[in-house]
Formats: sequence, C-alpha cells, structure tokens
Amino acid sequence: MSGTVLGHDGRLRCRWCAATPELLRYHDAEWGFPVSDDFRLFEKLCLESLQSGLSWRTILARRENFRSAFCAFNFNRIAQFDGSDVERFLNEEGIIRHRGKINAVINNAKCAQELVKAEGSFATYIWRFEPRREDYVEPQTTSTSAASIALSKDLKRRGRSFVGPTTVYAFMQATGLINDHASGCEIRALVEEGRKDFQCPV
Repeated sequence: MSGTVLGHDGRLRCRWCAATPELLRYHDAEWGFPVSDDFRLFEKLCLESLQSGLSWRTILARRENFRSAFCAFNFNRIAQFDGSDVERFLNEEGIIRHRGKINAVINNAKCAQELVKAEGSFATYIWRFEPRREDYVEPQTTSTSAASIALSKDLKRRGRSFVGPTTVYAFMQATGLINDHASGCEIRALVEEGRKDFQCPV
C-alpha cells in the first residue's frame, strides 16, 4: 500500500519509520498521539525548530541530551538562561551547537511564559489552532496547511523564531493536532482512538 511498509512483525506502518528501531518506536508510541502537557508541547515545538536543515533521526538520537541541557524543556527555567548559558551550550557535545537555534529556544521559552499568562496554558493556546476535519487532506501529501500557516504567523507575531509553516506543520503532526499517519498504517486507528478520548484544553 502506498506510503506504508510491512514490518518484521507483519504490521503495516508509515514508510518513514522503517529506517531505524528508534524511529519505529517513536512512530508507534508518540507520533500523532495528542499532547496536552505544556512542557511536552514546548519540547516538541523546540525539537522541530532545532531540526531545521537536519533529519529527525539526528534530533531523536540527541533528544535526551537536549532534555538534560534544557531542563526537560521547562520553559520557566529556560527563560532564566543568559548569554553565559548560550556559550556553555555551544561547547556542549551531544546537542546541536547552533547559536541561532539555542537563542531561539531561550527566546521562545519567554514567549511561552507570556502565552501562559494570556491564555492560561500553552496547551490551550496551541489547541485553538487544531484544523477542522473538513480541512484535512490525504495523509502525508503536504508539508504546510492553512492551520500551520496561521499558527506560524501568530507565533511570529508574538515574538517566536524558527517557527515557519513547515516546522509548525511537523509539530502539528507530532502532537496530534492532525492524524497524518498513512491511510494503511495500523497505528493510524490507535491515534484516532486516542483523539476520541482526548480532552481538548480549554
């Protein structure tokens, strides 16, 4: 079936997850399942931003290093970082040592704090941009959408960086704002069940 691959266990999955065991685990247990925790949402948005120009496999292999460096993506702690922290990260092996991206994580943590003050939670803000079902397209046929463009524009308006529409669309795929598993992927149905039980933050 187009867009899928048959695994060693006889299950059809999205083709992109077949490259490594780490991608397979991520695909089966995380990708597309809805997320409502503020820090997990912030982590996923940061990781998608850090991925810019790189492969997701590269980021996933370094995720625990990022979590250690960035205080498990607790944006209240990251917002306190300063220039000396940036210099420390630039000399730290195991993460992406890119000054612009590191500065963006710190800046975006401060923006997340402002969003919490304005909206009550980061999740409440993010889930306002969940696409309508009638706006869905065939899975894995696009890299942006009207919803990702809208969220990207609003995040930029609020001062965030490294949040272009493609990055935001990947974030929406990862956090369950859309179910973009391939039509024949067996995990797609599990994600749909998770979405049915999910309580949208308000």
